[in-house]
This record gives sequence, C-alpha cells and structure tokens, in this order.
Amino acid sequence: MPPSDPPAPFVVRGALVVRQDARRTVAREDVRIEQGRFVHVGPSAPIEGAEVIDGRPFALVPGFVNTHTHVAMSLLRGLADDRELDGFLERLFAVDARRTEADVEIGARLGIAEMLLGGTTSFLDLYYFEDGVARAAEALGARGFLGWAVLDADKTTQSGVPLDNARRFLDRWAGRELVTPLVAPQGVYVCGRETWLGARELAARAGTLCHFHLSETRREVHEHETKTGRRPAVWLEEIGFFAGPSVAAHAVWLTGEEIGILGRRGVGIAHCPSSNLKLASGGVAPLVELRDAGAPLGLGTDSVASNNSVSMLREMHLAGLLQKHQRWDATVFPAQELLDLATIGGARLLGRERELGSIEPGKRADFSLFRLDHPSLAPARPEAIVSHLAYAADDEAIDSVYVGGRAVVRGRALVRANAAEIGTAAASAAEALWPSRA
Repeated sequence: MPPSDPPAPFVVRGALVVRQDARRTVAREDVRIEQGRFVHVGPSAPIEGAEVIDGRPFALVPGFVNTHTHVAMSLLRGLADDRELDGFLERLFAVDARRTEADVEIGARLGIAEMLLGGTTSFLDLYYFEDGVARAAEALGARGFLGWAVLDADKTTQSGVPLDNARRFLDRWAGRELVTPLVAPQGVYVCGRETWLGARELAARAGTLCHFHLSETRREVHEHETKTGRRPAVWLEEIGFFAGPSVAAHAVWLTGEEIGILGRRGVGIAHCPSSNLKLASGGVAPLVELRDAGAPLGLGTDSVASNNSVSMLREMHLAGLLQKHQRWDATVFPAQELLDLATIGGARLLGRERELGSIEPGKRADFSLFRLDHPSLAPARPEAIVSHLAYAADDEAIDSVYVGGRAVVRGRALVRANAAEIGTAAASAAEALWPSRA
C-alpha cells in the first residue's frame, strides 16, 4: 500500500557522506531527515525529537537511479541467453503473449527486491501490465517511473489499443507519491508515425516524459533507413517527436548528425553496457560525444533477460571499463563521472534533479548505507570511496536502504516484504513461462 503518515525524524551521525552535490563533497558529517527529506547535511545536526543512528561504520550514498529496465522480466532470467537481439526478442515476444498481469506483478516484486538490495531507489521501466509493476513498487517502497509500452495496434500482444491502454494507466496512477506513470513507445521497429506522435501528445497532456529504445543495433537502423530514407533519430526529429522531454535507451548506432540532434533537444540517454555487450550490439555508445553535445546521461541495466542483473554497481564498473577500452584512453569517464551517471545524472534524465540524486537539504531522503568494513570498500578512506563505489563495491556491502526517509532494507533484509515468499511466488509463476523454451 502507498505511504501514509510521514516517517519519524532521525539523524545519521558521523557517516562518510558522499553528497553528489555541485562540489562533489565527501566528508564525515551528520545528516538529519524530517518529513522524508534531508533537512541538515553537515557537522553537528540537531538531534532533538529524532532517533539517532551511529553512522560511523557507514558511507551514506545517494540512492541509485536505474534509467532503463523491464523489471517484471525477472521471471525470465536465463530464458533467452546467448542469442542475438532478433532471436532474443522472438523468444521473449512469444512468452509475452502468454503473460498475465498477476505474473507480471510477481516478476516485478522479485526485480524490485533485487534492486532495493543493490541500493537502487528509483527506476525507469518500460513494459505492459504496468499496474502490476506499480502495485509492486508501492508495496516494497521503491520509486517507480513506469512507462506503459506503446506500439502499433497490429504489432502488439496487448489486448486493446496500446495508446488507449497507456492513457488509462496514466489516469489511474496520477498523483501518487512513489509511482509516476508515463508513456513508452517501444521503438521504430514496431511504432509508426501516428503511434510516435500519439505517444508524444499523450505525454504532453499528462505533463510527463516519453521513454523508448533507440538505435540499439545496426539492423534496426538499417531497416528503418531503408523504409523511410532516414536514420531513426533524424526521422524522429523530422516528425516532431523530440518536442517534449524524452529518455532514449541504448543509443549505440548514432551518426554525428544524430548526436547533435539529441544534444540540442536535451534527449536523455540511458546507457546499458551489459545488455549491449551480451546481445552483441557490436558498437559502443558514444558517451563522450553525447555528453559534449549536451545530452543528459544516465545508466540502465535493461532487463535480467539480457543483463542478467539489475546491479547498478556492476553497471558502473562495466560502463567505465568499456569506454576506456574502446577509446584506448584510461582517463575517460573516471570514477566520479560513473557515480554521476548512477545518481544525479539519472535524476536529471527523469527531470527530478531538484528532488533526487544527491544528499542535499530539501531533497527526498533516498539513500543507502554502505558498510565501510566490507572487504570491497577497503581501504575505507574518504579520498578512495568514490573510486571504490565505481570499480570495486559489491552489493553485499549495502546494509540499509531508505526511500523518502523510510527504511526499505535494513541489515540486508527487506523491511516491507519477505524475500523468501517473493522467491517462492516467483518460482511458481515461472513454471508457466519456462516450458516454451526451445
């Protein structure tokens, strides 16, 4: 059920705070939380009327923002491994045709549990039956930005018209604290001009963004260019789709012209290195050029069917290694920029950088406590903590996670759900899906 009364005030004293503010401050500080927001970050926080937590054993880090996932696909982990994208999608579309809202919700609970245990407090999702995902997010206490998948009516496995389904979803979930509904056109390979513009109109009316896949593979780009005479980003610009806020996932196969368009339009880019490598997309997303052109950058895991994890720590590590290796330059995307992708950068993609992504007074209290005595964070020195988070930290180093000042993980255990019960339900629901595997 959604949060009701605001959480009680509390103070974390003496933690190693990785603020992610404009100065990228790292210091031993006190943090006070009231009404689900940070109200003091610095020395000597007032403790009147508040529970006091000894923060000295911990690093206090902003909650991670996963900017591209299909969280309900957690039931399908391993179902379509070792296939290129076309074969991967063929296998998953066959399963999608048989999925129910009930098993989508079960899968979402499993995926959200995994994300919370890995320090992810906000996620941007693209799927259908998103009501089930929304219920799961509220039940476990995660912040979900949930895009109902929209595609041409003759290419969908959904019942009814996808745009109409998305419209009703937006209406049902408007005004919630943890759930933000939005519109998610799948991609140019299943969306024609009317669907793209219908999605944009619907998003504009609701005051939200559009989330979609873009230029993930050479084949996708080639087939669209053969059909329309334009590469995907150029075509979307020409039809007027980029007139509103957007987040594009992948963005691997881009020309300089397309990079310029995305930068000028401020299109957010959700970089998904694990998924792109595993599905052999063949290229490396041009993050340096996109950044320099002005496109906001974030980090996404994609689904566990193609990753096979939703660990943002792992994704940061891989993103940095990939860019350095591809460019023969060890200086590109240093640790601080990688942490930015996973925190304040992700918040910027969502249009929520004034509320999320850093530890600053007035912002929502979404954060994790990392155990400084965990081997993956040794030596636990202030000048090394950002590097450790980007390149070394393990999810098991996370002790507690808070969303809006409410504990959702404490002592490596879910607070609002039973992990064993989630696992049992997931195993049962997967039985109906896995027999289709060849």
